[in-house]
Amino acid sequence: MERPAAPAAPHSPAETRLTITSPEQMRELGRRLAKLLRAGDLVMLSGELGAGKTTLTRGLGEGLGVRGAVTSPTFVIARVHPSLGDGPPLVHVDAYRLGGGLDEMEDLDLDVSLSDSVIVVEWGEGKVEELTEDRLQVVIHRAVGDTTDEVRHVTLTGLGGRWSEAGLETLSA
Repeated sequence: MERPAAPAAPHSPAETRLTITSPEQMRELGRRLAKLLRAGDLVMLSGELGAGKTTLTRGLGEGLGVRGAVTSPTFVIARVHPSLGDGPPLVHVDAYRLGGGLDEMEDLDLDVSLSDSVIVVEWGEGKVEELTEDRLQVVIHRAVGDTTDEVRHVTLTGLGGRWSEAGLETLSA
């Protein structure tokens, strides 16, 4: 009698930790990370106000070669930046003011297919995880309080099979 195959082990998260010391380094991290991204990727950004989420996304936009200045979408909730070449568009969402999950994302009526875009969501925890099991979580820590310290500690955690072999470790090289 054959033994049933053991269930596949879930992919353990791929994780990379970096120390960033300037806004330009944060932008450069975004440009380098863009080389690993493809259509259908979900990138969730979290960190305190002023941590560098939009600066990182600006670098992603540069690396992906999209049209338009990447600025914080706080008041418009979401911006679509079409590709200037043959790459995917960048959808930049600020979910800070969104209370619900996918329903509110769908209500944004984005004029792109989410599976054809790179989606970057600031403040998305507990709101957009249902979009896909494969996602990249980026947590940016900075000193809080009255400080001019530019140092940021960035943790990139790739969840799901998509990120198990994506090469996150190359970002720390």
